[in-house]
Amino acid sequence: MKRSAALSPLSRDHQHALDAALRLRRANDATVIEAIARFERFFDEEGRRHFTIEEDLLLPAISVDDPEWAPCVARIRDDHAAIRAAAGALADPQPAVDHLAHARALGERLTAHVRFEERVAFAILERRLTAPDLERLGRAIAEAERQGGQ
Repeated sequence: MKRSAALSPLSRDHQHALDAALRLRRANDATVIEAIARFERFFDEEGRRHFTIEEDLLLPAISVDDPEWAPCVARIRDDHAAIRAAAGALADPQPAVDHLAHARALGERLTAHVRFEERVAFAILERRLTAPDLERLGRAIAEAERQGGQ
């Protein structure tokens, strides 16, 4: 599916997220440490900023009272919270933490999250926002990307 230029920076981030998620999902005892390190690099360099941009710019783009958009907003917020928590659990050096199970579960959650945003949330935004509103959103996303999501 051709993505709107306004949302394409976020879709590029999603490609990087899917790469990190795939490594987590396919991790085994020999590769789990490397997969976790790859995810942590992605999350520190792009993921956290990406979540902030979505929460600050994307989620308020349509009224949260909208019956089609409200469940999307709730799902995205829940996913972001769960992914942040899982990222923190992976960083826990305690041996009691089953890093392989956590890594695989995080990979599954991150993959499902990206697919939901691309297939459902972005499609709603592209369908419901006017062309000028979508362009304004795109400019705001581009500016936030330049500023590092601040």
